[in-house]
Amino acid sequence: MEAAVVGAGGPGLTRWQAAALSAVAGWVWAASFYDLTRRARALVQPWVTRRVHAETTAILRFQRLQHKLLDNFFSVLSCVVSVPFYTGFLPLLFWSGHGKLARQMTLLMAFCDYLGNSVKDIVSAPRPCSPPVRRVTATEDEKENAMEYGLPSSHALNTVCLMGYLLHYVLAYGEHGSVMIAAGLSLAFLLVMLVGIARIYLGMHSLTDVIAGIGFGFVILAFWLAVHDHVDAFVVSEQNVASFWAGLSLLMCFAYPKPEFPTPSFEYHTAFNGVAFGIVYGIQQTYFHFHTPDAPLIFSPQLPLLAFAGRVLVGIPTILVVKFCSKALSKWLLPVMCSTLGIPIVSSCYVPALKVDNSKSKPDVKQGVGYLQRVFSLFPQKAFDVDTGIRFVQYASLAWSVVDLVPAIFTHLNL
Repeated sequence: MEAAVVGAGGPGLTRWQAAALSAVAGWVWAASFYDLTRRARALVQPWVTRRVHAETTAILRFQRLQHKLLDNFFSVLSCVVSVPFYTGFLPLLFWSGHGKLARQMTLLMAFCDYLGNSVKDIVSAPRPCSPPVRRVTATEDEKENAMEYGLPSSHALNTVCLMGYLLHYVLAYGEHGSVMIAAGLSLAFLLVMLVGIARIYLGMHSLTDVIAGIGFGFVILAFWLAVHDHVDAFVVSEQNVASFWAGLSLLMCFAYPKPEFPTPSFEYHTAFNGVAFGIVYGIQQTYFHFHTPDAPLIFSPQLPLLAFAGRVLVGIPTILVVKFCSKALSKWLLPVMCSTLGIPIVSSCYVPALKVDNSKSKPDVKQGVGYLQRVFSLFPQKAFDVDTGIRFVQYASLAWSVVDLVPAIFTHLNL
């Protein structure tokens, strides 16, 4: 390991950590200075848009198979592989004793969400036109997804990555034979194909979007399989994990590309950015207490099914209360802190007093004075959306409670 850069308050960032943060900061500056997002969009968007429009006829022919059973089946399938499903599933995975798998799938999902949504907003290509394409949005989550840009299909990308990693984990750490390998590969292939078909049938994506999602998924999965052991070893170590990840999380918010028109994609990224930080911080603090390989597994004598059910009944309400309280606290505290430090802020929805008046050409925000004000004036934004910080804090708190607070409660309750 590289020698650490030592500061007055104790060990600082290692050289590779400082280099990584500097590289991301350099990319933020270069992308802004050279307007790389707009240049990339000008090269790719016209071609993708033509492909999506050209495939409209094929999508309409495919949708002639319309049937209520197919609507329900594909809608349920899309929900099963959606972000809300994994958000509910991953805490249960942590509490069932599969800590390494849970934290790796959480970080992989955050990584997929960031890269997939970044590409969406860089390209800013439309979804299939509706009408004439029939778009089925059975849930509020699907209605929000429909507001995002099209390429690549996030559902296809996430399914490839998470099914691929789950299959890798089972084959790497469990007993298996040729029959199990064949069955696992077949199941993963079938699910990916069904998800791709579902996104086209529901009118959410074109074939080009789905193929791009699958392609990006395989690239991301291959990269993750090459680095996941190193990432996990870093997360459970004590080498400036929290400070490095906090700096990385902040820079990734600035590194996120600006879309042609606003979409919910950045909000999803912010939420999973917060989840990743909360998981990393909580694991780093409590790894040797709750998350070692010796942690009791579900169905074992140390964690029978009844005890796991008790964990679920205690854990789910607890993390929801933590999310609610952290959101309420950050809605009050963050605007006060920003005002004190002289950081110009607005709010898109959470803080009514800071909402932008669209009738004005410029947001009416109080401009503070001092060093921080001069630093933030170097960024292209005239004011920063405090909702991003509020959203980050509430999801980071929720994730921290999953791996730190709730396991501590389990210990006191002998669950």
